[in-house]
Amino acid sequence: MATLHRLLGLACKWLNSAQSGLKTLWGLLSESGSSSCDLRPLDILSEVVPTSGVRSGIRMLQVQGARGFQFSASARHALSFPASQIFLYCDLFPEEFSIIITLRVLSVPPKKNEYIFTVMKEESNTVLVGLRYSLNKLYFLFWSREFSNGWQTQVTFQGISLTDNQWHTLVLAVSGPFFSLTVDCSISIDVVVDTPFPTSLAVKGSRFYVGSRRRRKGLFTGLLRQLVLLPGSDATSRMCTNMNFKLAVLSIPPVLQDLPVKPASNEVLKYPDEADMKVTLGSQPPCTKNEKAQFWFNASQKGLYLCDGSAWIAMLEVKERLDYVEEYQNLMTNSETMGIEIFIIPKVGVFAATANRYTPPGSAIYKWTDGKFLSYQNIPTYQAQSWRYFTIGKKIFLAVANFEQNERGQEFSVIYKWSHRTEKFFPYQRIATHSARDWEAFDIEGEAFLAVANHREGDNHNINSVIYRWNPRTGLFEANQTIPTSGAYDWEFFTIGPYSFLVVANTFNGTSTKIDSHIYIWLGGSFQLFQSILTFGAADWEVFRIGDRIFLAVANSHSYDSATVVPNNYYAINSSIYELNITAQMFVKFQDLLTYSALDWEFFSVGEDYFLVVANSFDGFTFSVNSIIYRWQGYEGFVAVHRLPTFGCRDWEAFHTTAGSYLIYSSAREPLSKVLKLKTV
Repeated sequence: MATLHRLLGLACKWLNSAQSGLKTLWGLLSESGSSSCDLRPLDILSEVVPTSGVRSGIRMLQVQGARGFQFSASARHALSFPASQIFLYCDLFPEEFSIIITLRVLSVPPKKNEYIFTVMKEESNTVLVGLRYSLNKLYFLFWSREFSNGWQTQVTFQGISLTDNQWHTLVLAVSGPFFSLTVDCSISIDVVVDTPFPTSLAVKGSRFYVGSRRRRKGLFTGLLRQLVLLPGSDATSRMCTNMNFKLAVLSIPPVLQDLPVKPASNEVLKYPDEADMKVTLGSQPPCTKNEKAQFWFNASQKGLYLCDGSAWIAMLEVKERLDYVEEYQNLMTNSETMGIEIFIIPKVGVFAATANRYTPPGSAIYKWTDGKFLSYQNIPTYQAQSWRYFTIGKKIFLAVANFEQNERGQEFSVIYKWSHRTEKFFPYQRIATHSARDWEAFDIEGEAFLAVANHREGDNHNINSVIYRWNPRTGLFEANQTIPTSGAYDWEFFTIGPYSFLVVANTFNGTSTKIDSHIYIWLGGSFQLFQSILTFGAADWEVFRIGDRIFLAVANSHSYDSATVVPNNYYAINSSIYELNITAQMFVKFQDLLTYSALDWEFFSVGEDYFLVVANSFDGFTFSVNSIIYRWQGYEGFVAVHRLPTFGCRDWEAFHTTAGSYLIYSSAREPLSKVLKLKTV
């Protein structure tokens, strides 16, 4: 496995260094065997928008200091033009080019797509070239008769989140089989496909459509500011020359460049294109299709909100800041609680599942009712360690990790399914496990997976943990891959661009807690070793992002080695935070924090501030130990700001309701969990 790791690393480095050269080589080869058209940069958006910016079905809005166009369904035919209008001397689409887009997306429902632009034959529904996006993916489409037998090719960029109500500038560079996407001048996502972009894609008799594919379905509903086709080069270097990456400009319609004049004294700023704008004051009004694009000013919270047709979107608001934490609810549990899972079932409510030690009475599910958790359902479990909530399509599941055998001497962990009729969970599938500590649910390329952390089998901690794949034909999870682990305690899944990772917390190998925990990367249909990190009784990994930076925090529980001198304290040790180093292609240590038998990290945010809370469980003398909230302070890293008295703290979860933000912690030493409310200013 180590040899494979080194080979993968060398391969990745070679690909990174060679890719730009390969792109150039492909371009030279293409030029030698095909005709080319010498074209200027083409402002596609300017071709469909009148000079004044005023036309039926087109609305110009200014948001966050920048103007853009919003289109209605009635304008989809007007927002088109024949390809010959810009391809004056040549009817071939350029074989190498960049597409530059600046847009602002309000929201995209799951499983829905919206088109930014298409090039289509006038006499058919064939999309010659197109660009569309979904909730977290961007798709580039092209028709290649040469290489695909007349079929459409789709290039998919995964992990692209545009639905945050912010402006974003995208640069898509195309050269043969190489496709590179840069969002806001961040690290590019590069995709190489088997079918290269055609060298002679004829566009005679076709039309450009902005914001649609000529149909009502898939219409672009956001704001569009820039749409430019730049033949012959990668535009990334031209776009990323100033600090305002999200609004980088190559070419935009002139009417969008004009900023409104500065008002005199206290005069309200007015725009001729927003003469019908309505601002509502007072308590929150309804937000329906009738109020779409209207504003609501919340005077009490000093916030300005825009209705997107279904919900009020914050445009300008005073950000909350965490002031202090107060005790909110004492939640009596069936027995000591090893873990808590907070989840939301749409149209039903907020729930908390507690993994309780003893059977009977087993574990419990609580529902948030009238501002507190109330008992909702009891489920028989066997020294349950954790719960994991997940969905597959419209199906809702809850998996429990059982640590001990049942009354018949059988050792199973169980997946429960939600009944929409009874609004209860019922047993769905039993899976044989070995002192299971944790489940992790995740999706890769549209397929659902579950990973179980098998802790030990008898006295043997060096056993396999298993990854299961959902079989849609049988409706069951089936074993897909085994991974050797040592006292596995936790799995954590995360993605970086198009790559999927799984990290395991290894706790004990039979003689020592000073062992490697491993990060695996999904390659070729299975997880393969990516990086090993030395840990000390690792009990939890927490992945989180701050801006463009990606971090991994490990909770180290204790330091023990049968072959070394006994330390003064097994439990007072550092837990560590690692940061992804793009250049080195690995996680490197960022910060050490002194913890006391740490068992869990939880990352959360309040306003524009980021926090980590650690579950300190035992200091070597007592289970009454303060758990700490750390605040992100940039160059200083994470700094302790709140010390919370806890007793045998095992798990932290953060959650939000309409009434505010909360933390809940479980105790592995008493049948009491506590809900704490975050008080803000």
